[in-house]
Amino acid sequence: MTMRPLVLLALAVVLAAGIGGAEGAGECSVRASAMAQQLAPCLPAVRNPQSAPTSSCCVGVRNINMRSPGCVCSVMSDVFKLAGLKPQVAIAIPKRCGIADCGG
Repeated sequence: MTMRPLVLLALAVVLAAGIGGAEGAGECSVRASAMAQQLAPCLPAVRNPQSAPTSSCCVGVRNINMRSPGCVCSVMSDVFKLAGLKPQVAIAIPKRCGIADCGG
């Protein structure tokens, strides 16, 4: 599949961009860098807000939500913002997966 190398490249860019020190805001007790790999499958859905998130994307989002409830939206925003993508699209992913509503 040609999308897999693109996702791995995007993950490498995110990690190289210094996400290792980035932390989710507010109530988050997890480092965004620890979550980046789980969020890599969400890249196509962040790039195209009209596409449905893949099941592997939703599994990753669900795992983050289980580890730190209330933190998933902040982690999504931080990870994709540092990758140069729109955080407002990223924070819609949890709701599109039926997990959480990040609000405005």
